[in-house]
Amino acid sequence: MPESSEAAPRGDMVGKALRLLVLLGESPRGIGLSELARRAGYPVSTTHRLLNSIAREEFAVLDEQRRWNLGLRMFELGQRVLHARGFTEIATPVLERVTRETGESTLMAVLDGDSQLYVHYVEGTQQVQITGEPGQRGPLHCTSMGKCLVAFQPSQSREDLLSRIELPGLGPRTITERDRFRAEIEQVRRDGYAIADEEHEAGILAIGVPVLNPSGIAVAALSSAAPAFRSSLDELRAHLPHLRAAARELAIGLPRR
Repeated sequence: MPESSEAAPRGDMVGKALRLLVLLGESPRGIGLSELARRAGYPVSTTHRLLNSIAREEFAVLDEQRRWNLGLRMFELGQRVLHARGFTEIATPVLERVTRETGESTLMAVLDGDSQLYVHYVEGTQQVQITGEPGQRGPLHCTSMGKCLVAFQPSQSREDLLSRIELPGLGPRTITERDRFRAEIEQVRRDGYAIADEEHEAGILAIGVPVLNPSGIAVAALSSAAPAFRSSLDELRAHLPHLRAAARELAIGLPRR
């Protein structure tokens, strides 16, 4: 039976609007009205009304190709969150230093539900770069930062993630068996770092370390990433001293979450 947006409680409409913002955030090149309505599961008319309301507050914008995108107001709010949590003022110089030392991209992420959320990224000096744009999400099971974020959670939370998160094969060497993934996380806990050897995408290598609070819980993770044609795992392991020094500095400087 078709929904009636006029009869829906206000709270439901707020939830629907927020759902549209999430979908817009997952469509960096923009998305048409009909496709957005299809993904949201709303009537086109409801989607159009909600988008117009969102656009009036500058949270969304319609481009010349008639595709909807997140508006600059969302970027502004995101930047305020980064500042409030110290990710910009504190993390920027630290990550920039690591990139100068390694020549490779340096990324930072935090745990957000069953995924990692990229919160900071400094581009390397090489022509071909690995990116992790702030605000984008990534998997936990096949990235170096994701493994660190799982490995250094409180025991109950770690066990919950180990038993629950999906393990799709995204790269040629993704670990998709739960027993193997559990063993991998135990290895990360022993080593204090994680590697991703073409597990997220073919041709991409990464090494990550956790940013630990005084209780030994990961509040964030850092990584250096490089294309396999230019680097090797041994070369990435040579970046560990720089990453670990940065993680210790951030552990002191970042506000408690």
